[in-house]
Amino acid sequence: MISTASGEVIITNDGATILNQMGVLQPAAKMLVELSKSQDTTAGDGTTTVVVIAGALLKQCLLLLSSGIHPTVISDSLHKASVPVELSDRESLVKSASTSLNSKVVSQYSTLLAPLAVDAVLSVVDPAKPDLVDLRDIKIVKKLGGTVDDTEMVKGLVFDKKVSHASGGLTRMENAKIAVIQFQISPPKTDIEQSIVVSDYTQMDRILKEERNYILGMIKKIKATGCNVLLIQKSILRDAVTDLSLHYLAKAKILVVKDVERDDIEFITKTLNCLPIANIEHFKEEKMGYADLVEEVSVGEGKIVKITGIRDMGRTATVLVRGSNQLVLDEADRSLHDALCVIRCLVNKQFLIAGGGAPEIELSRQLGAWAKVLHGMEGYCVRSFAEALEVIPYTLAENAGLNPITIVTELRNRHAQGEINAGINVRKGQITNILEENVVQPLLVSTSAITLATECVRMILKIDDIVTVR
Repeated sequence: MISTASGEVIITNDGATILNQMGVLQPAAKMLVELSKSQDTTAGDGTTTVVVIAGALLKQCLLLLSSGIHPTVISDSLHKASVPVELSDRESLVKSASTSLNSKVVSQYSTLLAPLAVDAVLSVVDPAKPDLVDLRDIKIVKKLGGTVDDTEMVKGLVFDKKVSHASGGLTRMENAKIAVIQFQISPPKTDIEQSIVVSDYTQMDRILKEERNYILGMIKKIKATGCNVLLIQKSILRDAVTDLSLHYLAKAKILVVKDVERDDIEFITKTLNCLPIANIEHFKEEKMGYADLVEEVSVGEGKIVKITGIRDMGRTATVLVRGSNQLVLDEADRSLHDALCVIRCLVNKQFLIAGGGAPEIELSRQLGAWAKVLHGMEGYCVRSFAEALEVIPYTLAENAGLNPITIVTELRNRHAQGEINAGINVRKGQITNILEENVVQPLLVSTSAITLATECVRMILKIDDIVTVR
């Protein structure tokens, strides 16, 4: 549980989040925080693993204080222990996602969140370019109320806001023709600061009449194209819509969602397969998107706008996350992000390996054997590296409340007998074949953790002294 300076409370066991929130002052420690961040961007999972490995390596280096070995050798031996995976094999993708969720606070919902994450990623994968999965194409909308069980994936768009209810605005529209506009439907403002002095009420009437005609003219143009749903971008310069324009839009039977964030425009247009319209003059029918239904739905205490049945929908997905309180909601969001990343890793690099400390101990064993072949100082270093890797199964056993020394010793023996998929089964509290238990993880998470940790440690080793400069 982290209590931030601003009094905010965060409950999480996502390593990157914890390190991010901690105010670390020691420069070398800051490198470890950066390390977990880069693991988060590369693989998205294994953020704690990478710091634990780096710590163990540093501890071994203290004992040795000698030259490091090349991380390439290590990555190569890791590759030998992996199993290829097919993208059509949805089951093993779900297994990997649920393994990543098992260590999280929301682990009891992994049966729901894991398949959801798999479907979300698979719906945004472009078959032509499978290695470019952009997680920005998956939008996560968080809504308080209900439990995590109510989380769902929406085929379409969800806005975390209400539709405009001014003067009886519509809340539901079937066969919607949707336009995303970036201009304002309000009286024009001058470019310079100025004030108008009105001496009598006829002039005032004239001003109001002009404004009304101006707005009506715009709405007639919009209505003429057959548009019946408007998504209006938030405007900084002046109000995007005024009460008057909302009133006329409601009269024209056009459903309005205002204050759409500028950052969301790209996602919305990609999903609806339409173009944003920047000027009333360019308001053409071909720039609009089409959907079967746009409606306002009550969720928890708030309301959201759902757009479903989009024609020619782009490759995007929206996940509506629910939770009983803000802390659970945020943690569900972070855990879902990890699960999405795990599947992205598998899409990028299609290899699976066993989890539960199996790859680390196997690597440690192979490096130990290799160390005996090497001569002099180098063999000594490799042996230390091998010992350092045992920290992962050791920590895993410790966290599960088992006796780490007996567990790790038994794990080492089982691997020595050739059972390369033997790992720590936390639920049964013993060593089992972890692949059969469906505890799997993408190869990228481990390779990235080990190479990043090694690189970081080698960097720290080269530092002779820390100098503080005022």
